[in-house]
Amino acid sequence: MVTTSSLNLVFTPTKPTSLSWKHSFPSPFTTANCTRRQNRKAYRFVVFATVLADPKPTVLVAEKLGKAGLELLKTFANVDCSYNLSPEELCTKISLCDALIVRSGTKVTREVFERSGGRLKVVGRAGVGIDNVDLSAATEHGCLVVNAPTANTIAAAEHGIALLTAMARNIAQADASIKAGKWQRSKYIGVSLVGKTLAVIGFGKVGSEVARRAKGLGMHVIAHDPYAPADRARAIGVDLLTFEEAISIADFISLHMPLTPATSKIFNDQAFSRMKKGVRIVNVARGGVIDEEALVRALDSGIVAQAALDVFTEEPPPKDSRLVLHENVTVTPHLGASTTEAQEGVAIEVAEAVIGALKGELAATAVNAPMVPAEVLTELAPFVTLSEKLGRLAVQLVAGGSGVQSVKVTYASARGPDDLDTRLLRAMITKGLIEPITSVFINLVNADFTAKQRGLRITEERFLLDGSPENPLEFIQVQIANVESKFATAISDSGEIKVEGRVKEGKPHLTKVGSFSVDVSMEGSLILCRQVDQPGMIGSVGNILGEENVNVSFMSVGRIAPRKQAVMIIGVDKEPSKEALKRIGEIPAIEEFVFLKL
Repeated sequence: MVTTSSLNLVFTPTKPTSLSWKHSFPSPFTTANCTRRQNRKAYRFVVFATVLADPKPTVLVAEKLGKAGLELLKTFANVDCSYNLSPEELCTKISLCDALIVRSGTKVTREVFERSGGRLKVVGRAGVGIDNVDLSAATEHGCLVVNAPTANTIAAAEHGIALLTAMARNIAQADASIKAGKWQRSKYIGVSLVGKTLAVIGFGKVGSEVARRAKGLGMHVIAHDPYAPADRARAIGVDLLTFEEAISIADFISLHMPLTPATSKIFNDQAFSRMKKGVRIVNVARGGVIDEEALVRALDSGIVAQAALDVFTEEPPPKDSRLVLHENVTVTPHLGASTTEAQEGVAIEVAEAVIGALKGELAATAVNAPMVPAEVLTELAPFVTLSEKLGRLAVQLVAGGSGVQSVKVTYASARGPDDLDTRLLRAMITKGLIEPITSVFINLVNADFTAKQRGLRITEERFLLDGSPENPLEFIQVQIANVESKFATAISDSGEIKVEGRVKEGKPHLTKVGSFSVDVSMEGSLILCRQVDQPGMIGSVGNILGEENVNVSFMSVGRIAPRKQAVMIIGVDKEPSKEALKRIGEIPAIEEFVFLKL
């Protein structure tokens, strides 16, 4: 069974091994000559300049981070804690940094990425929201963006519930009244939560936790989230509704969605007009999802009885803000994640993500790369390496004048299409195809963006096998159509360059070139030879390489039949000289050969 999908690459992934940093250092010694002509004596001064060739990357922490996270960073990198930087100061420092960690207050703009000069490899957002980071610019500059989406989940949910209950019972207003010397029991009569309907708008991690706690308070919980799985909602006992349905029947509304162009000011005059009179609103998500002027109008008209807000469009809000000063509004200064436990957890989570990215590891919390769960990353890790090497090998088989425009990738697996996420593999194949033929730095983040710029189109095909789905993939095949090959043997019967590989004992192996079956480890560099199958061929090539002091790591021969055509693949530790390669090509039985770097 074969299923096929076609796409023009428009999104963005990365290369784990490319998230690295490089430094070049001058010579540690400088000499200078100085001649005193007056006394005809020459003095030679030797100036010793000490250069500390520190191999550690540099991480700029631009906003306060928990101690545990800082200590973790310091075990791996040089850490520069520079808080409250102006935009210009940040742009000035960024060219000296390999990673940047921010919270919500620092704007990581396109200019920041441009001024980094390509050195910045990862931006870590200590928290969930990433609306202060220009993801498009990060992607174009090959910079991975990671966040800390789980550590502050409980803290944010607890704060949402705290605001919900405080608002319902007028806690803040009653507290201020007593401290002002008043005793106004009748003025601050509250409302009960039991039996009331709470609409959770945004049913992600925080929204789900709020729903669980609200159910414990005896509330009926409904939710709206176009991406929430229905089975997860059912497991909690929550009904998923449309946005209009949810806000129209709710007694309380709790907001937990990100700020995007689609959600910006989604709570506006029109939305408020659809709500029940006397509805109460809690926002611990992002201030920009509410049109604050519209909310003031809704409060004044009585449509919204009360609001409890932890976030604002402008932070801090203006001192004369009508919304903040409204007597029916309870406010806190963005305290959603502000517990001791959450701060330390976020610090550790973002530090681990940044360190992993700088080490070249795949990030489960990457924001601008294929979002692949950690367990899937672990399972696919050897196939990630195989994918990149297949792409790299295939493109090197293309003759110089050929333009690569159409590539087909075939995945053979016993798993169904819904159980095999190939986004990461496709991205790595793309990287392997592009990097050997361009000077552009390619990683998993910007691979598909660069491919789109170059008009590269990838078609994916899944070949469903019978058998156990325990192993995610049986083999991966890469075919490049409508090109000439510098190694004609790599052309399949259907006319495309074709290479195929498998993972064996955790290592990538090349198992097919064109129509020839082979079996070699994809390590170092390879020499591919098409030859007449006859005795002495391995020795003849081996002698030439031995004379050049080129170590042979392995040899393998695939043939059609004895004494017919065969493909010999030789693994070498370094590139042979042009003279050695020429001598190999002059062996009478060798019909063609090619040297490939992996």
